[in-house]
Amino acid sequence: MLAQQGILTKADGDCVAVERPDGSSAVFIICEHASRALPERFGDLGLSPEALSSHIAWDPGALAVARKISASLDATLVYQRFSRLIYDCNRPPESAGAMPETSEIYTIPGNQHLDEADRRARTEGLYIPFHDRIRALLKERAARGQKTVIVTMHSFTPVYNGKPRAVELGILHDDDHWLGDRMLDAAAEAPLYQTDRNQPYGPEDGVTHTLKLHGIANGLHNVMIEIRNDLIGDDVGQGVMADYLTGLLQNSLEA
Repeated sequence: MLAQQGILTKADGDCVAVERPDGSSAVFIICEHASRALPERFGDLGLSPEALSSHIAWDPGALAVARKISASLDATLVYQRFSRLIYDCNRPPESAGAMPETSEIYTIPGNQHLDEADRRARTEGLYIPFHDRIRALLKERAARGQKTVIVTMHSFTPVYNGKPRAVELGILHDDDHWLGDRMLDAAAEAPLYQTDRNQPYGPEDGVTHTLKLHGIANGLHNVMIEIRNDLIGDDVGQGVMADYLTGLLQNSLEA
């Protein structure tokens, strides 16, 4: 049924949101895990309100920080309006993590035993339009000769599977480490947070899909930013982090 009708209703609206589409900055921000909202046809996926508000459904604080950076730099921001529980847009369709059956301590009943039609409907409803919109915006920027660097924004839990994480800010990259190197150098000169390379995840964990798809494939420098979410739980923390990251990006692009 979902494969025939599509997964989004008129009430759901578009899966992609774009802010400052004509932003003047070279920085182009992508937030794949911005929202915990579920399309209405999926109900609650059999999960509790606690699970649906947790990190398994979204990256808390990531969109708020991304919006503040976007405003400071006049940077284009693209984000996914629905939860990664339906489709994780930082994973390709063939990845088991694209539509996860489990996440950390949670089993996701609504994602068990999906057939090919279910997976195709989710891919066509969320993944393809999201990345097509990014491609279209990047093509427009290239046509007008605008320099672009890709920055993806994420957050992570302070404790994962019972193990505390000391890292506060992760600067992640795949084969292209040009921007990552410069941001790490800038962070070393102004060490407000414990900042590490490719932590708490790295390319080996499959987290650089968007970087490869839109950055490396197009010859655009790119970086993934991971923020420990206890640092951005309120407007004050989000503002401090956004100011800090804005400075790192500006210093890195000027270097």
